[in-house]
Amino acid sequence: MSISSEHKPLGKQVTGSLHTLSPIVELNVGGEMYTTTLSTLKKHPGSKLAEMFTGQPKLRTDSEGRFFIDRPGTHFKYILEYLRSNQVPTQCIQDVYKEALFYDIEPLIKQLEDSPQIFGELVARKQFLARVPNYSENIELMIRIARAEAVASRQSGVIVCVVRTEEDAARCQDALNTLDMDKKSVVKFGPWKAVPSISDLLDCIQMDVEAKGYKISVQPHVAEKGFRFKSQDFFYKFLFTWW
Repeated sequence: MSISSEHKPLGKQVTGSLHTLSPIVELNVGGEMYTTTLSTLKKHPGSKLAEMFTGQPKLRTDSEGRFFIDRPGTHFKYILEYLRSNQVPTQCIQDVYKEALFYDIEPLIKQLEDSPQIFGELVARKQFLARVPNYSENIELMIRIARAEAVASRQSGVIVCVVRTEEDAARCQDALNTLDMDKKSVVKFGPWKAVPSISDLLDCIQMDVEAKGYKISVQPHVAEKGFRFKSQDFFYKFLFTWW
């Protein structure tokens, strides 16, 4: 029984060599449709994108016969524009950078890494946070504590102790011993050897927690009367708002 054109099988594997195909290529990238040429897609031979369209076909097609790439389609237009005209995007830099990494387009990756947004993130912020012990683990710990405290509540708070020097770390531990709280629920950040201040680290914590989809705010934690140190020197309260 023959299959009519109205009932094409979904996701067909392309047969034959790509060299025999038309130089005009139709793409379905995550639901966004593009038309370009093989030479454009293969402009950088060492890239993953070029390899997709070199030699034996490595892609499936959609029901209309377009090559299908299972990636976010919205930002592929910037990738395509770079391949066509060497124009480096000035919008959606972080998202385009992720796609450039996936497609392994090395010249675009290097140019994007020189942009203020990527340079600041990779060279400045990430390098600073790499010097803060257990930073990523502490972010996850904060979230676990906040979720555990969220039962039947609109907000839940997490106490954070931030210390920049070894001396402050010792003072913080002394302060913890006098605080009327469960010490296991206090998340400690630091010390670190880098220029950024405590307020810079607090900004980073808030930025990275919010990047995971949480709504939070931060304020100095005021301890009970008679506390030996000014608690705001070390302790801050992150409020997670759930609804």
